[in-house]
Amino acid sequence: MAIKLRIPTPLRQLSGGAAELAVEGRTVGEALAALEREHPGFHERLYDETGQLRRFVNIYVAGEDIRFLQGLETPLADGQEVSIVPAVAGGSPRAV
Repeated sequence: MAIKLRIPTPLRQLSGGAAELAVEGRTVGEALAALEREHPGFHERLYDETGQLRRFVNIYVAGEDIRFLQGLETPLADGQEVSIVPAVAGGSPRAV
């Protein structure tokens, strides 16, 4: 089943510049594996050395963080949208 995978700007060099890709997968994990097969380089950017998603990588299915669903085993429906969202760190502005 095909799903829409939204690629954040910092990772678009791996997707040939595409902001959205269609990949096959019944679960988030399968979709990310298909992404790696079709566009090598994503795995090392998304996963740590233990095979877990990196702390600063957030994956959303239909607007819901997979950490609060079933993680990489979160099931996907045909045409569903999956977004990769890198965490953004910030700070308070300094007084000049």
